[in-house]
Amino acid sequence: MDHYSTTIELVRQRAAAMPNQLAYTFLAEGEQEERSITYLELEERARAIGGWLQSCTRVNDRILLLLPPGLEYVEAFFGCAFGGVIAVPAYPPRRRVNRGEGRISAIMQDAAPSVVLTNQAIAPKLLHGADDGKSEIGHVQEVERISQDWAQAWKDPAIREETIAFIQYTSGSTALPKGVMVSHGNLLHNQQMIRDACHHNASSTFVGWLPLYHDMGLVGNIMQPLYIGSSCILMSPVAFVQKPVRWLRAISRYRAHTSGGPNFAYDLCVRKITDQECEGLDLSSWSVAFNGAEPVRQETLDRFAEKFRPYGFDRHALTPCYGLAEASLIVSCKERFTLPKVKYIDAQAADRHQVREVMHGPGASRVHVGCGPAVRDTNIMIVNPVTRSLCTEADIGEVWVSGSGVAQGYWNKPEETENLLRARLGNGDASRFLRTGDLGFIRDGELFITGRLKDLIIIRGRKYCAEDIEWTIQSRAEAVHAVGAFSIQDQGEEKLVIAVEAEQLRSINTVELARLIRRVTSEQFEIEAHLIVMLERGQIPRTSSGKIQRKMCHEKFLNGELTLARHAGSQRAPAIHANAVGEQP
Repeated sequence: MDHYSTTIELVRQRAAAMPNQLAYTFLAEGEQEERSITYLELEERARAIGGWLQSCTRVNDRILLLLPPGLEYVEAFFGCAFGGVIAVPAYPPRRRVNRGEGRISAIMQDAAPSVVLTNQAIAPKLLHGADDGKSEIGHVQEVERISQDWAQAWKDPAIREETIAFIQYTSGSTALPKGVMVSHGNLLHNQQMIRDACHHNASSTFVGWLPLYHDMGLVGNIMQPLYIGSSCILMSPVAFVQKPVRWLRAISRYRAHTSGGPNFAYDLCVRKITDQECEGLDLSSWSVAFNGAEPVRQETLDRFAEKFRPYGFDRHALTPCYGLAEASLIVSCKERFTLPKVKYIDAQAADRHQVREVMHGPGASRVHVGCGPAVRDTNIMIVNPVTRSLCTEADIGEVWVSGSGVAQGYWNKPEETENLLRARLGNGDASRFLRTGDLGFIRDGELFITGRLKDLIIIRGRKYCAEDIEWTIQSRAEAVHAVGAFSIQDQGEEKLVIAVEAEQLRSINTVELARLIRRVTSEQFEIEAHLIVMLERGQIPRTSSGKIQRKMCHEKFLNGELTLARHAGSQRAPAIHANAVGEQP
């Protein structure tokens, strides 16, 4: 079996062994082939970018990638490896960048990049931000202006397995983003795990729309096809979201073996794709429909499988999985040729962090979908986050992980590295673990995720998972597009606030919608919604991967920064916003 120590070795081997093999193709607007690149062309372009970087940087300098979706992003990422520098993937700014403003500025301050690789369209926004004297963005270089002649100047940087390949900044769903240091060894070990778990080979074509700056898009859709010597068809996330059928048409057209995304993507396909748009689809080649990055919902899986069964989709292809940036990517994955496992857990027991399986019944149980067993060379433990003692099968606890995929640490954060990536059990065992911050349990050898440790809402001593509340509301109220649940303090008590983005908000009866939400939270969770905040589309803050940023939502709410349509508050609700409209429950 081939073994590679660095991504340079991998790219050069592919270029030598299969120079004319198409590596990546980008679809403009998710439909028309804009550009393709072979493995030989990829290596040549990576050498040119690497040669240029070697002329103006030092080994292990950080290079910020601010490029739109496309093959330039791929070339720049591998160009950093060839240059012996550390790539810092990020998403391009919509406006100019000023120090202290937003995620990109936070990354710039933390990583201190010596060069920003971008393109001609984005460069002026960066330079305009630097003109005010407040930004420190280093040297801005347009990738398309790097001459291919620089390939002749390239020298092998002699990097090793333990060399940091890139810094993946976490999504920041519960805190400011932290830079996860992923080594070449971490990355390539994780590629072995993905290949083995999904039974990939050189014939396994990929289709991907996930952001290339996010770990699932970068490690899953860019690195894995390269690792197995196959091809990947790419489109932008916007092209998918605007017209979800583009994703399925690309899978059908290119006979994709593997493609996927977060749970919301499958839900969006069910809700937005019409029967007329499905005409001509053939999804029979789709063998691995991975689902990760957010809670996997049984209802979504069932609806997706049923809707697209007439077009050749096999529900055995549904592949719930679990991973995170701190583990390079994959941690667990459903086994091939099996159906996703589902557990119904008594709701009251779950509130006490206990696992008690029950028969499915409305209001009596919570549904959790298995994310499969741990992948090869990975160990998963369920741990009491307070005592650091191992949990039994009857307990819900924090998910701890060890294995070769676990990253080197957080950039410039030694204390958090020690506490979160090198944690020890309370029994004196010297073994080190990654504390994921996710809650879950293990049954029948599979991992089941139940929520986030920091997203627990505690009201009158009872613990509620924010994601459970959000999903329950969204599944019961058709008009609701997105939900963010969090708590605020009012008169010394923690109280539940529900932020709601609704479809066609101006034309629906918000009073009736608020009553429905109150009824759902009361019946399903025995909790009163203190305030229901009706919002226009796009107001609930999300991470780059689409996760609800509850902490930021909470802060924006308190600061009056949400663009409110109206409030549906309790009788004692504080008038936090001047334009709030109170509604009697």
